[in-house]
Amino acid sequence: MLASLLAGSLTRRRIHYSWVVASVTFLTMLVMAGAVGAPGVFIVPLQNEFGWQTADISSALAIRFALFGLMGPFAGAFMNHFGMRKVMVTAIVVVMIGFGASLLFMTEFWQLVLCWGILVGAGTGLTAMVLGATVATRWFSSRRGLIIGLLAASSATGQLVFLPLLARLTENFGWRTALTFICVMLAVAVVAVLALMRDHPADLGLPLYGETEPQAVSAKTGTLRQMLLMPLTVLRDVSGSMTFWILFATFFICGATTSGLIQTHFVTMCGDFGLVATSAAGLLALMGIFDFIGTVGSGWLSDRYDNRWLLFMYYGLRGVALIILPFTDFAVFGLSIFAILYGLDWIATVPPTIKLTAATFGVQRANIVFGWIFAAHQLGAAFAAYGAGMIRTVLATYTPSFFIAGMLCFIAALVALAIARPAAITGSAR
Repeated sequence: MLASLLAGSLTRRRIHYSWVVASVTFLTMLVMAGAVGAPGVFIVPLQNEFGWQTADISSALAIRFALFGLMGPFAGAFMNHFGMRKVMVTAIVVVMIGFGASLLFMTEFWQLVLCWGILVGAGTGLTAMVLGATVATRWFSSRRGLIIGLLAASSATGQLVFLPLLARLTENFGWRTALTFICVMLAVAVVAVLALMRDHPADLGLPLYGETEPQAVSAKTGTLRQMLLMPLTVLRDVSGSMTFWILFATFFICGATTSGLIQTHFVTMCGDFGLVATSAAGLLALMGIFDFIGTVGSGWLSDRYDNRWLLFMYYGLRGVALIILPFTDFAVFGLSIFAILYGLDWIATVPPTIKLTAATFGVQRANIVFGWIFAAHQLGAAFAAYGAGMIRTVLATYTPSFFIAGMLCFIAALVALAIARPAAITGSAR
């Protein structure tokens, strides 16, 4: 009811309801991203309270990353079958259950794996980048690249902007208070989704943004079993494409060099050099600010320029930033330069990757195909989250991890240029 009334009011003011849907999606992805990033602040407090090793905690967080990604293609199928609104509410509730159970009952390591690894990983995976791609293709005919950039920025920025606040809450009141704050924000997101989210413009009698006539929504076909098999069918269909495997491989490297390494281990690494958690989390917030600028700018650029060359530049810049980090001596000036360079392309790779996916495999299957590509991103994150934690446990330093990550970025930059140029990627592509 509220959505219909608001849509009518906005239409009279010549404002399309798609911007409300995008705003609710932005909030949801922001808060869920904060939920994904929060455990990175809690590594040291968990070590102090329960005596767990960095490698042990990293293994639980690696499971979270893997599920966060592997849910992607199935999230696309769930949204196509059940609708975005139901999937979003279910996802948020699952994450709240995981965090709530850990607040009340967690004392053993297997409970960390269950609550923060499995439940949080599965729940957040249902509202990851696939949700942004689905909203952009369902509600927008024009400015899709810009919307993808905005929603991608919300996901990455949420992981970074929440961290300073969570670090301060943890330092002053303990990790349980910080986790309670995340649960409150998740509840706010649930209310917003229930009140304002709709699955299609046609649900409100509206056309897509940029079009003049409403589009009929295709009737659901197939059984639940067929729906669950759809991601596997799509994977089989696209597995013969070299473009798919290049995007899969480069996004694996993207996840390893962002979520897996920096999001999970940056605060702890700074602590190894005497930087307190709140200061390290503040640098992550600075990255978040520049990430927002870089990712929105990337969405704008992806509507106008060859997305392959954009990927080449983004991965190359990230590789440079990662390799110079160990040479900053972790002084404020050097770390600030790193935060700016790295932040500008933290997740700027998402808009050109989604645009290449849609242009190559079609809009109808884009969310499921991108779901598989995003699964590679999170598998890369899991690989780096565990690998960097193991390197620190064995060698008592994170430095080799950053050199390895930098070299992987240079490989991704070169491989991206081998992507076949889809006909849709032109200067006038939407």
